Amino acid sequence: MTEKSIIIIGAGLSGLAAGCYAQMNGYQSQIFEHHRVPGGVAACWKRKGYLIDGGIHFLMGHKPGTELYQLYRQLGIVPAVSVVDMTTFGRFTDETSGRSVEVTRDLDRLAADWKAGSPADAQIIDELITGARSMQGLDLGAIGMGKPPELMGVLDRIKEMWDMRNLLRYMTGRYAKPVSNYVQNIQDPWLQECIKSLFLPQVPVWFVCMILGLLADGQIGFLTRGCPDFVQPMEKRYRELGGRVTYRAAVEKILVKDNRAVGVRLADSSQHYAGVVASAADGYSTIFGLLDGRYVDHKTRDRYANWELCRPLMMVSYGVAREFPADPPFITFLLEHPLQSAGQSVDKIFVRLFNYSPHFSPAGKTVVQVEFETDWDYWNDLRQEGRPGYNAQKERVAAEILERLERHYPGISSQVQVTDEATPYTTWRYTRNHKGSWGGWMPTPQALNTRIKRTLPGLENFYMAGQWITPGGGVPPCLYSGRHVAQLLCHRDGKPFTTTLPKGLRN
Repeated sequence: MTEKSIIIIGAGLSGLAAGCYAQMNGYQSQIFEHHRVPGGVAACWKRKGYLIDGGIHFLMGHKPGTELYQLYRQLGIVPAVSVVDMTTFGRFTDETSGRSVEVTRDLDRLAADWKAGSPADAQIIDELITGARSMQGLDLGAIGMGKPPELMGVLDRIKEMWDMRNLLRYMTGRYAKPVSNYVQNIQDPWLQECIKSLFLPQVPVWFVCMILGLLADGQIGFLTRGCPDFVQPMEKRYRELGGRVTYRAAVEKILVKDNRAVGVRLADSSQHYAGVVASAADGYSTIFGLLDGRYVDHKTRDRYANWELCRPLMMVSYGVAREFPADPPFITFLLEHPLQSAGQSVDKIFVRLFNYSPHFSPAGKTVVQVEFETDWDYWNDLRQEGRPGYNAQKERVAAEILERLERHYPGISSQVQVTDEATPYTTWRYTRNHKGSWGGWMPTPQALNTRIKRTLPGLENFYMAGQWITPGGGVPPCLYSGRHVAQLLCHRDGKPFTTTLPKGLRN
């Protein structure tokens, strides 16, 4: 064991990023991953010629000129990754009224379409569009991500405030409210649901404005070959930097001596030692499982006891012998008759049409994926009772969803060649994410305004990375959190933090 060695738990986006930046700065790292492939939540799997992508819905900052793009370059993601620009964020359709609207890059068109259907709400529509325009042309991906909280001094905070000076008015007051509260001032119930469905109703209004601003700037895109196209270049970059990764290696305990992390014990009872341990795994399992809850303060306990999680998803994917050229990739259907699942009433479903690239299905065919929020306890308990009942419920849900799709795509049932169901238990089985959450903490105003340290009280030589210490989750925060681990190591050792680019790329 040497002080220059680091063990990283988890080969998801944050774990791979932590490994890459550790290697760039002279630390010898090894990643242990319980699954057989990298990526974590950014997952794909094949079913009879169809590629089912259950991970990254869209990518931000994929074009030159931003800090985020430079981060992608350092990690080997660009130019390796293939991205097609998003021109339409999605369509919202209400089955009861038949009303529908598409959210495109054209903010003038969006404002006009909303006002045409909801003229009484023109003022609040203008307010939203003004907020979105304020976000255009700005480098938003790296705001608040330059350094971990432990290294943020007074001058850093002043600089951050200066960088955000043109945005501050949109991150306070009405724009700081959760969308679910904000839309209560809207008179048209249809428009209320439409705006709530733009992202998550719990996020602050400025977050939705940011998404619309990035969309208008052409800074949002789809991965044309799915999550592997994003993850595999990172793993390649990590190995080229000299890093090692071991798959099917589940960490059972973090080894601690004199309140210093010194290594890990795997499920096969083997022990591995290093000067530093970093967990890019599930936060709850890390703190209360791998470390037995020994290094927890009041704030951490309160967070895991009371903060809202991103609710787990039921995801049903169909390989369909049909094309959907006229439809946008994302569609939200507000159901006229809610469907029943996991003892709950589901009033809307989110549909992904993988029609923007030929890499997800054979020629002339399409992957149609349906997602909706569901209950963790129901699916977990059902799975513990045995596979027959669990599988029966999955199949029942898949059949009912297909019936709902018939209303919009007549004949689709007879064109289905593959059906794949993924429950919250599936998410947990592959990622170990607490209660099957796909994104860690719900990005509420409280969560987004909280800076969570990458260290734990009383434990030395240990760091955390990933969505559980970067509220809001998503690709950029996870990557930056991995970088933060290396920044903290360099600060500890009194050396400058450095970055490099892969061979062949210019600085």
